[in-house]
Amino acid sequence: MAETLSWALSGPSGAVALLLGYLLGSIPFGIVLTRLTGGVDPRGIGSGNIGATNVLRTGNKKLAAATLAGDMLKGTVAVLLAGALLGGRNAALVAALGAFLGHVFPVWLRFKGGKGVATYLGVLIGLNVLVALAFAGIWLLTAKLSRYSSLSALVASLLVPLIFWLAAGDLPAAGLMALLTLLLWFMHRENIARLLAGREGRIGQKG
Repeated sequence: MAETLSWALSGPSGAVALLLGYLLGSIPFGIVLTRLTGGVDPRGIGSGNIGATNVLRTGNKKLAAATLAGDMLKGTVAVLLAGALLGGRNAALVAALGAFLGHVFPVWLRFKGGKGVATYLGVLIGLNVLVALAFAGIWLLTAKLSRYSSLSALVASLLVPLIFWLAAGDLPAAGLMALLTLLLWFMHRENIARLLAGREGRIGQKG
């Protein structure tokens, strides 16, 4: 995986793919949509996160769904555009990395972004729809059993690299998703602490 990304980043197309992914990933849909609709800024409630789960805590289900769709699509579009215009699979992988980094460290918000789950899923859709469906299925099952969004994301993301490796036989994608999973877990470090302490907010819980 490191060799693949190193090769892809060595030329202008790799740099463009990374930048394209980053700029698309850095669009903060949770902020943009709440401002356009006059909704509550999600940074002031719950976990303070800009993602769909925290937008849902404002009580606006439609806005939360729109935020989820936007955060997913920017990852998918980044992967597909880079793959089509900048050099195939290698460029797509680099753009996927850029999109995820853009979401969690957006320049527009002083590098304080979301935790990456929706963009992670969007990247998966662009790379392999079947693996994306597996992620969604694992997330939904864990969410149904636990009612914890964060735990669902942690469990599902942990299995994605293994699915790419063992089921899809795609080692470069497995390596990339292992890296993104580590970043996703890092972004959820406070959630992990709250889960262990029994203080994590459940899905649909306001405030």
